[in-house]
Amino acid sequence: MDAAVIVVGAGPAGLTLAGELRLAGVEVIVLERLAQRTGESRGLGFTARTMEMFDQRGILPRFGDVETSNQGHFGGIPVDFAVLEGALQAAKTVPQSVTETHLEAWAVSLGADLRRGHEVLSIDDDGDGVSVAVRGPEGEQTLRASYLVGCDGGRSTVRKAVGFDFPGTPATMEMFLADLKGIELEPRMIGETLPGGMVMVGPLPDGITRIIVCERGTPPQRRTGPPQWQEVADAWKRLTGDDISHAEPVWVSSFGDATRQVTEYRRGRVLLAGDSAHIHLPAGGQGMNTSIQDSVNLGWKLAAVVNGWAPQGLLDTYHSERHAVGKRLLMNTRAQGLLFLSGPEVQPLRDVLRELTGYEDVAKHLAAMVSGLEISYDVGSGSHPLLGKRMPQVELTIGQRQKPVRELLHSARGVLLDFEDNARLRARAAGWADRVDIVTAEPGELTGASGLRGTSAVLIRPDGYVAWAAPGSHHDLPMALERWFGKPLAV
Repeated sequence: MDAAVIVVGAGPAGLTLAGELRLAGVEVIVLERLAQRTGESRGLGFTARTMEMFDQRGILPRFGDVETSNQGHFGGIPVDFAVLEGALQAAKTVPQSVTETHLEAWAVSLGADLRRGHEVLSIDDDGDGVSVAVRGPEGEQTLRASYLVGCDGGRSTVRKAVGFDFPGTPATMEMFLADLKGIELEPRMIGETLPGGMVMVGPLPDGITRIIVCERGTPPQRRTGPPQWQEVADAWKRLTGDDISHAEPVWVSSFGDATRQVTEYRRGRVLLAGDSAHIHLPAGGQGMNTSIQDSVNLGWKLAAVVNGWAPQGLLDTYHSERHAVGKRLLMNTRAQGLLFLSGPEVQPLRDVLRELTGYEDVAKHLAAMVSGLEISYDVGSGSHPLLGKRMPQVELTIGQRQKPVRELLHSARGVLLDFEDNARLRARAAGWADRVDIVTAEPGELTGASGLRGTSAVLIRPDGYVAWAAPGSHHDLPMALERWFGKPLAV
């Protein structure tokens, strides 16, 4: 074997996955077709949940001072994300190119083998491993690994080569995106609906302005390259009446509203993550964030299989958990597209939704959906409100030190928090100490929204989701530990 895992694609999903695997000591090769990063940035910023995940791994400081905001929208309807108590604010102006730069540095620093200029030609999963024919700077070669993960985008070579079904609906319109220099435009951060379509304007670092232009009635084009800048400027003028053709385009692109999702995220020893598994209208900037979260969900599970302690079926939970998340993502982005990009016939619906977002419960529901904070996995039945949900951002007292719970997840191991200094609890978990950190701690001041009041212990998966809590879980602790972390060692 050349590596335990080969990852195809060095975008946010592939780089995140490589880092997650290396935290568990798994040898990983990342194959990237491009010889160097393009510097282009379709994605912009990251959601509250991605902020939390980067914080869990200690990556967030790499980004320096990040501009954050609680202002968001659902299909162009403003939503105040401050209703999500205890959540980090979303980052608004971090270009995808910057995110990829920091993720690459993180993954490579952990020992990931990144090979640029390597194009995948064919894939053969023979049941015992996966062979990958690759063309690189030194010619063609065949690499072999126990598992292969396609993180190679919406036109995924891996998905096509292995024959994953990718049902959905094709694009019905074309939209333009351009990053500009030498122009100042009135910000339209959540977009503006106009008689002929929609425009969006947002400032980026270094004096760059991003615009998005959607002109209704423009069918998708079969393009072999990016659109000409004059096309974009002409569409802008038709919609707004303003001439911006004198601006200097830094980058011009087009995209559509195609919506597709693979029927299975795993086929044998080949798995898919990110845009390889799901494509959709980029409403609310959810695509890159969902892709990163796919990889955080998959990384520790695939590492557990490679390292030999995974319980039966753990890898299958990657599909069952993330396919449901992807399906819901496609639903909400289609809904936002109808609200944002349709004509005046939808205005009554917009007006009603705008009224409804004035109710805190509605605002919370939409904000949690778009930010990724609503996710809840099936970890077993019980009455505890945190079962299957993300561990909230709380401060802990461990010995004489104050430490946020997120720091306990830097190493991507499981964590058992004992809030009552319960020696019997710790003894019952001792057989998993090679995979789960057992920590006696006192939680700081808890709000009702934390879900932790009255809680004596919490088991947290490496991806930051609560797998068991007491009281309130119908599983006992050893049962939960074995479900997620395999058989215990003899102690």
